[in-house]
Amino acid sequence: MATPDPSMIEIMSYYRDAELHGATLLLRLIKLMDDPDSQVKLALHLHEETHHAWLWTRRIKELGGAPLRIADGYQTRIGMRTVPRSLLDLLALTVVVEERSASRYQEHAARPGTDEATLAILKEVTKDEKWHIAWIRGKLMALAKEEGGVEKAEAAIAKYRQIDAEVYGALKAKEAAILGGSAN
Repeated sequence: MATPDPSMIEIMSYYRDAELHGATLLLRLIKLMDDPDSQVKLALHLHEETHHAWLWTRRIKELGGAPLRIADGYQTRIGMRTVPRSLLDLLALTVVVEERSASRYQEHAARPGTDEATLAILKEVTKDEKWHIAWIRGKLMALAKEEGGVEKAEAAIAKYRQIDAEVYGALKAKEAAILGGSAN
């Protein structure tokens, strides 16, 4: 077996870490949302997040590596910048995080030289992320309407997008260093 590319193992470990942190966020939501529709969707969403983490774990192993412990991943960095205090904030943050995941996976898939097995995972997780965004956004807007208007939801999303942009910018710089300056 060929020696694993340490930069790809590290990048995939970041993806794995983000999926595991996403699962943790969903567990918080499961405790806060008691309507039957949300419980069903959250359970499926949680299943998919942990499945994504497994896909990245398996791919890392297939490449001959082992998952790395990530101390400064995307969601850890987000958590150092903000602590959502309401269900509306948690949902808004989830929308933004899912949007970032979908965007990030699409960026990676568009890179020249991405191997077929990795590309298949990127396509699968991107498809799931689209559903995650749609259902969480719908729930967020319904909750915001109940609480006085969608402006609250849009303001929360804007707040978290600003934090996301700053955090992601720093991570892109780190990724460029990991890949030797070849990140897109």
